[in-house]
Amino acid sequence: MPRIVCVAGARPNYMKIKPVMDALERRGAEVVLVHTGQHYDPAMNDVFFADLGIRPPDRFLGVGSGSHAEQTGRVMTAFEPLVAELSPDLVVVVGDINSTLACALVTAKAGPLLAHVEAGLRSRDWSMPEEVNRVATDRVSDYLLAPSPDAAENLRAEGYRDDQIHLVGNVMIDTLLANLERARASDVLGRYGLSRGGYGLVTLHRPANVDDPGVLAGLLKALGEIAGRCPLVLPVHPRAAGRLADIGVPGGVRLVEPAGYLDFIALQDSARVVLTDSGGVQEETTALGVPCVTLRDNTERPITVEEGTNVLAGRDPERIVATVHRVLDAPPAPRRPALWDGRASERIADVLLGGGTASTHPRPTARTFTI
Repeated sequence: MPRIVCVAGARPNYMKIKPVMDALERRGAEVVLVHTGQHYDPAMNDVFFADLGIRPPDRFLGVGSGSHAEQTGRVMTAFEPLVAELSPDLVVVVGDINSTLACALVTAKAGPLLAHVEAGLRSRDWSMPEEVNRVATDRVSDYLLAPSPDAAENLRAEGYRDDQIHLVGNVMIDTLLANLERARASDVLGRYGLSRGGYGLVTLHRPANVDDPGVLAGLLKALGEIAGRCPLVLPVHPRAAGRLADIGVPGGVRLVEPAGYLDFIALQDSARVVLTDSGGVQEETTALGVPCVTLRDNTERPITVEEGTNVLAGRDPERIVATVHRVLDAPPAPRRPALWDGRASERIADVLLGGGTASTHPRPTARTFTI
C-alpha cells in the first residue's frame, strides 16, 4: 500500500484536495492529510472542512501568517521533519499558494515523488506571487497534472517531458458537481433577502487590488456605478476588510460575512453576474454558466474566457463599468470545457496509482531538469 501525503494550506486548496484524497483512498492508498495552517481563521478554514466533509488533518503545522518569505520558510521548516518521519512514496500538492511551493521544495530535496495538481497554469504576470509559486512547483515535480489543454501546452512549450504531463481535467469542478445540489438547498438567499438573478456577487482579495488605496478606491467607484443597475453583494475577505472600512463602500454594495463553500456556490449559482479577482471563481462560474467579469489584466485560466463565461475587464473603473453593462445586456453563452466532468480526481488516481491498484504504484525514477 503506497503512502501518499496530501498537502492543503488555505481555502483555495480544500476544494482541490478533497476529491483527490477520496479517489486515492478508494484505490487502497494510505493517505496522510497535512494542513500547513497557512489559513487559520475559522471563517476561511473550519467551515470549509465541515461543508466539504474533509476529515480532520492527520498533521497540522500551524504556520500562520507572515510575509511570503516568512511563511514559505516556516512551512519548509515544519514539513521537512514530517517527510523524514513519514517516508511517503509520494507527496501531492495543489494550486499555487506559498504552502504549495514550500512543500514541493522540501519533497524534491527529500526524495519522494512529487505530483502537482493544477500544473501548467500561467498568467505570465511575474508580479503575481502565485505565478512564481506555480512555475517553481512545476519545475521540481514528477507528475504534472494539467486541468486544461492550454496548461498542458504551456508545459510542453517549457520543455517538460511528455511522460510527465497528464491532462486530467479540473478537480475544482469535481467538488462543485458533487456538492451542487446541497449548495442549491442552502438558505443563504433567504438569509440575505436575495432573489435568483436579482443581484451581482463580488469578491476582492488580490494584493494588487486591495493593498493599494488608489486602486481599491477606483474599483469601489466602479462597483458603485454598477450597483445602480444591479445591487451587489460582497462577502468580505479578511485581507480586504480593514481597507474597505477605511475607504468606505458605496451605496448599493452590501458587505456580508465570508461565506462557507456551500453558501458561496449558492450565491454564485443564483447571481446575475459575478465580479471577481479569484482564479477559482472564474472556473466555478464557467461550470455554472454564470457570467463572470474578472477584475484583472490577465488570467492563468484562459479557457474560461475562450470557452466559458469569463470576460477580462482589467482594473480601470470606466472599462469595468462598460464591460459589466455589456455582459448584462448580452450574457455570454455558457459552455463547459471538456474534462470538466467531475472525474478529474479519478484520472489523477489512474496516473498516480498506475491504473487503479496499489500494487502498481510507480517506483521513483530520476528527475531530469532543463536550465
